[in-house]
This record gives sequence, C-alpha cells and structure tokens, in this order.
Amino acid sequence: MAQKMKAAIFVEPGRIVLDEKTIPDVGPLDALIRITTTTICGTDIHILKGEYPVTPGLTIGHEPVGVIEKLGSAVQGYHEGQRVIAGAITPSGHSAACLCGCHSQDGAGSRHGFKPMGGWRFGNTIDGAQAEYLLVPDAMTNLAPIPDSLSDEQVLMCPDIMSTGFSGAERGRVTIGDTVAVFAQGPIGLCATAGARLMGATTIIGVEAVPARVDIARGMGADQVVDFTKVDPVDEIMRLTDGRGGDVAIEALGRQETFEAALRVLRPGGTLSSLGVYSGDLKIPFAPFLAGLGDHTIVTTLCPGGKERMRRLMEVIASGRLDTRPLVTHRFNLDQIEEAYDLFANQRDGVLKVAITP
Repeated sequence: MAQKMKAAIFVEPGRIVLDEKTIPDVGPLDALIRITTTTICGTDIHILKGEYPVTPGLTIGHEPVGVIEKLGSAVQGYHEGQRVIAGAITPSGHSAACLCGCHSQDGAGSRHGFKPMGGWRFGNTIDGAQAEYLLVPDAMTNLAPIPDSLSDEQVLMCPDIMSTGFSGAERGRVTIGDTVAVFAQGPIGLCATAGARLMGATTIIGVEAVPARVDIARGMGADQVVDFTKVDPVDEIMRLTDGRGGDVAIEALGRQETFEAALRVLRPGGTLSSLGVYSGDLKIPFAPFLAGLGDHTIVTTLCPGGKERMRRLMEVIASGRLDTRPLVTHRFNLDQIEEAYDLFANQRDGVLKVAITP
C-alpha cells in the first residue's frame, strides 16, 4: 500500500485545504526531500483567490527547505540525509531557454504549451512544497546543500523572496552611486532594498506606510522611507532627489498605481524594474512615458533558480551582509496551514512571512 503524506491542496478559488496525498515515486534524475521548513508566498494568495490559474488538486508552495529522503538512481554528488534547498524556479539545464542563458523561463512556450511563469514548476505545474515531502526534478541542477552553520530560517528566503528581490536590483542594473526608489516594502520589496544596497546604490528610498515594515526597511538599507498615506510619493521622491528623479525604480507590489508612480519618478533614461505579479492589464500613461521618447527601460523579472543561484544567496547570508530572519513574523505547523493562509491572505497581525514546519 502506497505511503501517504499531508499536503496543502488547491481545491478551487477561495479554498486551499490540508489533505492526504501519496508520497511520490522517485525517477532517475529526481530527489525526494522531506520538508523541514517552508512558507506561504504572495503568489500563493493569487492562486487562492483564483487570480493565477492552477489545476485543482495541486499541492501549493515553492519555497522548500528540507533533507534528502531518497535519491534517483542517476543522481550523483548528494547523499541521503543531506540538508538542502531548491529554488522556486527549477530549470532543467538543457532547454532552449536555459541554453540561451534565461534559466527562469525554462519551459515557456515549449511544445507542452505556454505557461507564463516558465521554470516556476513547484505549486504551479507540479506539486509544491507545502507538504511533508517534495519531489525535486533535475536534482543535480536544483539541489543546493545548506552549510552546517546556517539554520532553516536563515536560508528560508533564498528559494524565492530573496532571489526575486535581488533580481529587481540586478535587472535594473543598479550601480555604484545610484538613487533607487522601491515601491512597497513587503518581503520582496525589502529584499529589493537590500539588493540595491549590496549593488552599490547610495540613496535608497522606500515607499511604505506600515510602521513595522518601515523599521525593517531601514535595517535592510533604505535611507529614506516615504509614507504614501501622508504625502504624494512621486512628489516626495522628486523633492528628495532635487528634481532629478531616480536612476532605477523597483515596483514590488503588482498594482497599476505603483507601476505608474515608479515610471513617474524615473530620471530621463532611467529604468523601471517590475517585480510585482499583476492581476490584470497594465496601462502605460502618456505623460510620464514621454510619448515613448524618454529613453526609459522597462524590465520584468522572474527570479533565477538552480543550485548556483541558491549557493550564492546562501553565501550572502553566511557572510553576514544580510539577515532575512526578521521577515519571518509568524510560525505554524503544517496542520495549521489553513489558519496560516487565512492570516496571510488577510494581512492580519503585522504579518510579513510565515514559516511552516511539518
């Protein structure tokens, strides 16, 4: 008789429930990991609300930290019992997208049909991490060993939130001496702020109204934080930059208003780096777009995955240059996953990120 495990399963819009599933079989290139810590992401809330479609019956979650339970027959370089993480993006390493250097888009537009998130498979096209066990495809491409010196919670943001936030700064090509505006200081925006600082920005302006997030933003590298409930953030950012505007504006919320504001604060030739997951059509306003003549760059980002990306992010943590543990504000066990979703979806009690431990 097949062994069972607990898993958070998408049933229909508005319903993610804890139920049982069969522990998956391990193929030659796969690894089965026993989840020790995971979390709920804002994208999971888009799934819960029906704003991003997935197949009913899918296990949700894409931020795994765990221990190798079983290795596929062809997997080399790892051992059972080893602590590992895998990125939210799990590239195969051999697709056309990977070989073009865009690992995050592995699978997009393939013969299997277009899926807009490319290499995002966990909790999107295959079963995800909010379960007792997770099957990791292409294990030798995606499993990154966790240094003994780092705890689960220290590396918990690496699979997605930290990688995505850093990508906003990387894709925006932040450089030494830049002024960067980061719209929204949720978990991804906070990591974008930290990434901008690490890349050499010397003036970082966050946009946020929640006092606890303002405090964390300052700790992550924000020099100024603009409260959009008290002042117009565009006017204030232009004032703070003596009318020059920002070299880079990072949109980390996924709203029309913040996208427009990010465009409005750019200097001529500046870059809008868009990280938010949008739930509908975006409009580009005529005036701040300067009728298309402003030499602006607009870039979008799906964070890179793979073991080398994860190794580098863990090196940042191990070096002491960034501590993402303050982002974890609540902790639940897997049996409480429905309660955790309710808290996180409704943004109660100052929640930033929740840690889920089976």
